[in-house]
Amino acid sequence: MAKSKYEYVKQFEKDDSLIPNTWLVIRIDGRSFHKFSERHQFEKPNDRRALDLMNKCAETVMSEIHDIILAYGQSDEFSFVLKKECDLYCRREAKILSTIVSLFTSNYVFLWKTYFTDKELQYPPSFDGRVVQYPSDNNLRDYLSWRQADCHINNLYNTCFWALVHSGETETEAENTLRGTLSSDKNELLHSSFNINYNNIPEIYRKGSVLIKQEIDFKTFNLKGIEVVRKKKVVTILHVDIIQNKFWKEHPELNLINFDS
Repeated sequence: MAKSKYEYVKQFEKDDSLIPNTWLVIRIDGRSFHKFSERHQFEKPNDRRALDLMNKCAETVMSEIHDIILAYGQSDEFSFVLKKECDLYCRREAKILSTIVSLFTSNYVFLWKTYFTDKELQYPPSFDGRVVQYPSDNNLRDYLSWRQADCHINNLYNTCFWALVHSGETETEAENTLRGTLSSDKNELLHSSFNINYNNIPEIYRKGSVLIKQEIDFKTFNLKGIEVVRKKKVVTILHVDIIQNKFWKEHPELNLINFDS
């Protein structure tokens, strides 16, 4: 590139390089998604189409950004984990964050009609994002455990709340009914009043979605027409417990330590 007398303005750019050898978590959240879900009449307490759309957007991001080894999503949020040795954009925070947020958001709009065939997009959705650096494997696992615990807490509350509303209570009355209740109280309410066993609710709602890249065999043919088997990494969506050790022991390729919970 030819030099010019104007290049000095580059000196004003902020150095936002992230710390090396740390796990990078890019977490995106829907902006004003309570309003967005009401405007688009999402089913309560969970709209499977909306969650599948979020998962597909995350899958696309993971397929594009090879340094992402895992993603975890629930409701209107997704966390993307980039490996410690990641050198994407020389670890420049703004570049990494803006790329992932914009890629996710654009896919949400682009794929909307695939999942909501009967609903027009009333206005563009938006997502905010942040980057957090975790120095240790334990820190990262605790972060992911926190997000999955949050998924369970929110879903249990919302399942009770909307069961009460659908049964005739106003939203204010439902809030008052649930105020101060423990998890055991909510489980009992669902069982005794609505004959709902919370453990039988689909795991995507109770545990969220975990996306990892798994190596699979696929068959193809070489130039001589001979069938050959090649390896290929594909994004796989799971709805499993990531707080306990079982998941991490089953996926050593994630390079996270196993320790007693």
